[in-house]
Amino acid sequence: MEWTHFLLLFGVGAVAGFINVNAGGGSSLTLPTLIFMGLDAAAANGTNRIGLVLQNVFAVASFKKNKVHDFKKSSFLALFTLPGAVIGALAATQVSNTLFQKILGAVLLFIVVSMFLGRSYKDENSKIHRKQSWLIYPALFGIGFYGGFLQVGVGFLFMAALYHLLRVNLVRVNMHKVFIILIYTIPAFAIFLFTGNVNWGYGLVLAAGNGIGGWWGARAAVKGGEKIIRIILALAIIIMAMKLFGLF
Repeated sequence: MEWTHFLLLFGVGAVAGFINVNAGGGSSLTLPTLIFMGLDAAAANGTNRIGLVLQNVFAVASFKKNKVHDFKKSSFLALFTLPGAVIGALAATQVSNTLFQKILGAVLLFIVVSMFLGRSYKDENSKIHRKQSWLIYPALFGIGFYGGFLQVGVGFLFMAALYHLLRVNLVRVNMHKVFIILIYTIPAFAIFLFTGNVNWGYGLVLAAGNGIGGWWGARAAVKGGEKIIRIILALAIIIMAMKLFGLF
């Protein structure tokens, strides 16, 4: 690997890790970069998972250090994503990613409407109890499938589902999100690994950047609260929309 490739992968990984923790869409940067470096779609998809695992390990640790965590609830929610993620990863090793842009375009339209037209929810520890919707469970299964299959933009889906159906504020949404993604990414990565769709050299360099970006992203989420998350979310959506329209 040339040193320029090393710097590019590390830098893209750091930016993607920060964006993923606070919103989503970081894989829209890392996947094209891996493909640009010569990996086919399946190998890029699998290699990208190395960084996702490390990124979310660091993010979970950072949230814990900042005393924002609920591992019991996060683990329970993650269980519903596991079957979908395994099925999605298996499908991804057999099917090309040619439908990616159409799927992602539909996702973005949904997220823009749901995140910016909906009302804010109070923290779940608020004195006013707000009952969560049972729809969170089938939603998590479906998002798990999408995450196992493509991953790109899955953070937006988790934010919409957890925000509107679990009904907690955006800081706790991100706290749950990074833990859930960590849990389901492990078996999904194993499937790509066992089918020979992982490049360890590229993946480990990318993962180093993802980890650092994830750590600082979690710190920014806790310190900045909902305001900074909304700003980052808006920027991430704009970037992804521009990519879909072929503007860069």
